[in-house]
Amino acid sequence: MFQFFKRVKTVVGSELNAMLDKAEDPVKMLDQFMREMESDIREAETSVAKQIANEKMLKRKSDDAKALVEKRQQQAEKAIEAGNEDLARRALEDKNSQQQQANMLLESWERAKRDADQLRDKLDEMKKEYQEMQLKKDALKARAESAKTRTKMNRAMSNIGTDESRRGFERMEEKVMRFEAEAETSEDLSSSSKSLDDEFEDLDKNSGVDDELAALKKKMGKE
Repeated sequence: MFQFFKRVKTVVGSELNAMLDKAEDPVKMLDQFMREMESDIREAETSVAKQIANEKMLKRKSDDAKALVEKRQQQAEKAIEAGNEDLARRALEDKNSQQQQANMLLESWERAKRDADQLRDKLDEMKKEYQEMQLKKDALKARAESAKTRTKMNRAMSNIGTDESRRGFERMEEKVMRFEAEAETSEDLSSSSKSLDDEFEDLDKNSGVDDELAALKKKMGKE
């Protein structure tokens, strides 16, 4: 029951690299280890509870046997006082028999108590180690998640600025330049498609502005 903790400690002690070398998911593996440890603790708690119950039962029987020995001693004394030697003898005989039983029960109880105390200590040790493993598991999980994130970032960054990316930008630049050339060409075509009437109309517009400008200069004496 308690050997599992040594195995888990060894595995967790190897930390992240060994598990990654085996192509195992460290986060899932750590969670599985903790579940198995929890199961072992529950099993140990059940065993300790049974041992404590057995120890208490033997303690009660030992106390009852001890009380019966004392009772037979008092009865023998009472029979002597009453002058009934035969009754006193039978009380002492039963007392001696009960004493043997009481000694055996006392020895059994003491052994059961030692076992219960040892199991309590081991259970406390298991729970303490579980808490230590829980803290280490959290730290390892954080490291694993950080490593995964760094790997994703590095892969993403490695794709930035590659030949393929540059070629893509160059293609887009060429396409934009083509769009610009097409726009300029369409503007030139639009200008060249003006009719003769349109050109005379523009000339008349410009002439009107020229006349207005000459009149303004004359008024201001700037001729």
